[in-house]
Amino acid sequence: MRTLDFAPLYRATVGFDRVADMLDRVMEAEAPTPTYPPYNIEKTAEDSYRISVAVAGFNEAELNVEVKEGSLIVSARKADDDKERTYLHRGIATRAFERRFQLADHVRVSGASHLDGMLHIDLVREVPEALKPRRIEINDGKAIEAHTVEI
Repeated sequence: MRTLDFAPLYRATVGFDRVADMLDRVMEAEAPTPTYPPYNIEKTAEDSYRISVAVAGFNEAELNVEVKEGSLIVSARKADDDKERTYLHRGIATRAFERRFQLADHVRVSGASHLDGMLHIDLVREVPEALKPRRIEINDGKAIEAHTVEI
């Protein structure tokens, strides 16, 4: 398996440390990719997104959604009330989990709901006015000369 060295990237860029750190995390071979629980990410509008996580068997009290250091963390832990039950077949996984989603800049969580075994987390991208593109008017040379002051 190939390994990539991102050291030249660190030397040639300024202010992109977060991107380089994300590339390092992605390229780590020893970190297994979690597959439980399954989830969908959908774009619901121009600047709105929804993450839907299949959490069958968990109630609202057992689910936890939090935003910490630019990451959305969804976790669940089932209460130990299954000790008095005897299963002949147990196909519904209710094991504890923690799923992390890296949030882009200016993306915030606007709400969460739990319905029919699905946890829906709504996200909104809010770009500040100062960062939005704006058109700069180009003046003719006469306007520039009018504003010069001679000393």
